[in-house]
Order: sequence, then structure tokens, then C-alpha cells
Amino acid sequence: MSNPRLLLLDEPSLGVSPILVAELFKLVQELRARGITILLAEQNARAALAIADRGYVIENGRVTLSGPASELLESKEIAERYLGVGSATGVSTAESARMASRLRECIT
Repeated sequence: MSNPRLLLLDEPSLGVSPILVAELFKLVQELRARGITILLAEQNARAALAIADRGYVIENGRVTLSGPASELLESKEIAERYLGVGSATGVSTAESARMASRLRECIT
């Protein structure tokens, strides 16, 4: 326990205030910088993808999309399905990318 190689986090931001979410993800990044592998299951896709190397979308127990987190974060399909972006919300993919960039700045 004193020197873990892998940390599994399941929905760490669930029920946490937005200010603490930024702190929480900053802490996750610090642990990652120490060489700890982190497996993060998180519904806050924007925050998770902003700090991840890779992302996997799981639907009904199956991986439906995967790839480098930066590519998933900028993906139109991901933005429309999981980030609340698209014609129904009036938020463009470009705006989603700007929001993700601002989130990364807050976390780093």
C-alpha cells in the first residue's frame, strides 16, 4: 500500500463540488507524474479526457470507442454523445475544444 503501481478510481468526482473536482483531478495528475498507473472510471468525460493518455467509452459492458484521449476529446461524435455538445445544445465542437482547453489549464 505504501508504494502502489496501480490506482483504480471509480467516479471520484461524483457528488463533489466543482471547485474540489479541479483539485481532485490535479491530485490525480500529481500521482500520475510520480509514475503511478491510474485506471479512472469517470462520467465527467471532459475532465477525465483532459488528463488521460487514452480513453475508452464503454456502453452496455462493451468498449465502443477508444483512442488517444486528446483525439476523443476533440471528436465530434464524443462531443455530441458524451459532452453535451451539438445541435440540440447550441454548443459547437470548437467551443467544446475551448472548454476542454480551459479545463486543462485549471487542472495543470
